[in-house]
Amino acid sequence: MQQLPPEALEHVAHYFRTLSEATRLRILNVLGHGEMSVGDIAEKVDSSVANVSRHLAQMAQHGLVARESRGNSAYYRIADPAVHQLCDLVCGNIARRFEDVASTRAAFVRTARAKPTTGR
Repeated sequence: MQQLPPEALEHVAHYFRTLSEATRLRILNVLGHGEMSVGDIAEKVDSSVANVSRHLAQMAQHGLVARESRGNSAYYRIADPAVHQLCDLVCGNIARRFEDVASTRAAFVRTARAKPTTGR
């Protein structure tokens, strides 16, 4: 990343901003199972077709998804398979943090239970 000029870093920032919305992540998760119509995606992510279409347009603009028209329907698929690798990396990191917090919390609970309480 140190070799990238500021203009390129702006593109990287836009890419990450595109991934920073939970609905878009749900859409990418659904599309991980294969190509789908906008209506099917909207149903699976429990959102309106208009809202999903807006998110898909932004993701297509940044090369995350590809669109194909068939008759009156638009079908989307993952265009950049690296997005799943990136999400797996981030999700794995977050899961490890949660595990660390849970382990630390459990240690405190065990310590608190082991200490006898003294009455005043």
